[in-house]
Amino acid sequence: MKTSADIRQLYKPIQPTVKQSADNVAYSEFLPDIRLQNYIYCYWQLKTTEILSEPFIYRVVADGCIDIFFELNNPRDSFVMGFCKKFTEFPLDNSFHYIGVRFLPTMFPQLFRVNASELSNRFEQLGNVVPRVSTFIADNFHHQLTPEQIQKTFDSYFINLTEDITFDNDSRLYNAIGKILNEFGVINIEKDLDTGISQRQLRRLFEYYIGDTAKTFAKVVRFQNILRAKPSQQSLRQNKLFFDVGYYDQAHFIKEFKNFYGVTPSKAFGR
Repeated sequence: MKTSADIRQLYKPIQPTVKQSADNVAYSEFLPDIRLQNYIYCYWQLKTTEILSEPFIYRVVADGCIDIFFELNNPRDSFVMGFCKKFTEFPLDNSFHYIGVRFLPTMFPQLFRVNASELSNRFEQLGNVVPRVSTFIADNFHHQLTPEQIQKTFDSYFINLTEDITFDNDSRLYNAIGKILNEFGVINIEKDLDTGISQRQLRRLFEYYIGDTAKTFAKVVRFQNILRAKPSQQSLRQNKLFFDVGYYDQAHFIKEFKNFYGVTPSKAFGR
């Protein structure tokens, strides 16, 4: 992979919807302008369609990305969530309307010159990290906007932003990412990831642009590949899926999957 532009073709991160509170919570994703699709995977919306009878727990699985998000009814309070090596649960009220921007791996640090490792495994007030974006959101978003208006507002802002950015397409980093994505995360980092630099240098690049090590990123990619495959209960039991995707036994597979998702594979893929 020669440049960052190839990431989108190789990686499509999934956030499974959480089956809670029946049909009263809706999650949707919509594409940014074609000019932004090498940087932003999607804009997303999580909202209640009716007032819920109880608070809602929203589970975010590990996906290798960095997101900006905010409540459309309160856009002055915006956040950024970094690369996470385990699932995260957000307790929400019984009525909400969240909007988010999911950046492809490496893109948030490229656009904003922020060290991704400083955001890893947590979320932070956006105003403390990229104040100008926080101000833009506060000044331009309100609860009456439609998804189409939200998309156009973000598109205009990010297109203008990218015109002034010089991207650091470090071939050593992107060749390593390309190998991981092409192998669906099933790779021996020490043996198979020879990009012409030391393991220490590679670690530094991954921590700055991804937020964690190449090994951790590969594990998340492998997990995401399993989500995309949508294995059935029967295939989980009979086809030894865990061997096919590089786990040495079923217990290891279940433990790592639960760490990334929050539940066991059988529960996640229950029919």
